[in-house]
Amino acid sequence: MTEPVPVAPADGTGTPPEEVGWRRLPGRMLLVGPATALLRLAPALVVLVLFGAGSGNSTQVWIAGAAVVVAVAVGVVRWRTTRYRITDERVELHSGLLNRQRRSVPRDRIRTVDLTAPLLHRLVGLSVVKVGSGQSGSDAGLDLDAVTTDEAERLRRELLARPAPARGPAAVAGGTGADRARVEGNGSDGNGADGDAAGGDGTVGEADPVNPAGEELDRIDWSSLRFAPLTVSSLAAIGALAGAGWNVLNETGLDPRSLPGADAVAGELSAAPVWATVLVSVALLLLVMVAGSIVLFVERWWDYRLSREPDGTLRVRRGLLTKRSLSVSEQRLRGVTVSEPLLVRALGGGAQAGALTVGLAGEDTDSGGGALGPPVRRAHAHAVAATAARATGPVTDGPLRAHPARARARRLVRAVGPALVPAVALGVFAWFDAAVWPVVVGVALVVVAVPLALDRYRALGHRLDERYLVARHGSLLRTTTALRRDGVIGWRVRQSLFQRRAGVLTLEATTAAGGGAVQVLDLDPADAVALMAAVTPDAVTPFRA
Repeated sequence: MTEPVPVAPADGTGTPPEEVGWRRLPGRMLLVGPATALLRLAPALVVLVLFGAGSGNSTQVWIAGAAVVVAVAVGVVRWRTTRYRITDERVELHSGLLNRQRRSVPRDRIRTVDLTAPLLHRLVGLSVVKVGSGQSGSDAGLDLDAVTTDEAERLRRELLARPAPARGPAAVAGGTGADRARVEGNGSDGNGADGDAAGGDGTVGEADPVNPAGEELDRIDWSSLRFAPLTVSSLAAIGALAGAGWNVLNETGLDPRSLPGADAVAGELSAAPVWATVLVSVALLLLVMVAGSIVLFVERWWDYRLSREPDGTLRVRRGLLTKRSLSVSEQRLRGVTVSEPLLVRALGGGAQAGALTVGLAGEDTDSGGGALGPPVRRAHAHAVAATAARATGPVTDGPLRAHPARARARRLVRAVGPALVPAVALGVFAWFDAAVWPVVVGVALVVVAVPLALDRYRALGHRLDERYLVARHGSLLRTTTALRRDGVIGWRVRQSLFQRRAGVLTLEATTAAGGGAVQVLDLDPADAVALMAAVTPDAVTPFRA
């Protein structure tokens, strides 16, 4: 098997697209593709082979063998029909034999380059390159599965550090001062709109001559392991793994009660009091959940490093079995977030920093989507957010302006009202059944709703400084968002019927980054108008008049 012939990368010199050669995936992909497919089919193949060999039915064994042959054939066809090339304007990927696909992404729409190396890929020196554009449809992005590790790193630098397009004769000679300021700025026009939409190019700057190797901003601190059992995503992943394991046991016909010592344990539990059996079961469940969440945390955040690369990108590297490297251009950074899930905040005093980046969802921080790092101490998370934003002082930390008392009344009504419905139902059940426990449960629901509502009100707040609009809300998931003022591209005002009666409204600062908007909940109308006028005075003046 021969490796692809090296082709000179597009370097912005105006090479016609038809003259840029196509590249193939390396021949080592023939090992990884079939092996990955067989691993996914492994449970079914094991069942077919075991039952076929045990029952003397060779048909099932032949079916398993045919599946292996098909997996290998599909891998060969995929390798032969997949090719890609990078021109000055686009990244193109052609693949498929029966179902041919032609993917093409404009280079000026590329937002992120994610390098992923699962265990099988790492064994043969390959990586998956995921090019993200933040769009939907044909320009949503593409995946190169897979290229050599060196080629993946070169592609990352090539796709993110693209040259600036010419702006006429003045640009050839260095451009005017305004042109140079626009290129060296944040890729936005005067009103802070996204660089692409406004005609900017989001050009990445030159390498830092003082620190050409890049700057490490943060690395793993294993004291963060205490937050592992407190994250919802880890617990959900453990439940998914447990469900998958139970399905495998059912498919293979294995009965856990047939394991050595299972009868003795079942006998001891049946002889013990009910409360002791429940206590032991809960303790074992908690032990499995804690151990599993720690294992998942280690696998996800092993060798974590956050760095600012010389090519002007923020890079997050992490992973034990599957290595991941996510690079986002700082020209696309519109703000930062700090998320505090209830358990992480209340039991561990922790938080997690994330990025608001054009083309990268920033709300899924717990799963790693826009996360700048793992859950850490709250003060450290705020420091990481400020460092990523190149701020000299705290950005997501500090005092916020409280919202009106009417917002507190709304939260009490919205929390206690739904809790009263099951409480009344339990009370009716207790009246007919003459039981006490439904009444206790109903009262507990109402009692718990009150501090939850008060905590939600205490979390409300906002602040406007010279560079950022900062907003905070939530209790089960408290989120503090700092959006750059020049990242606000519009406003949306929402007011429900109950908000109109209370005299408050929800103000949304729309942006091209993250989830698309930053919400300021239950704000006084006068404060909302003043906030909009301070950030975008030209856009709000006609409405005030």
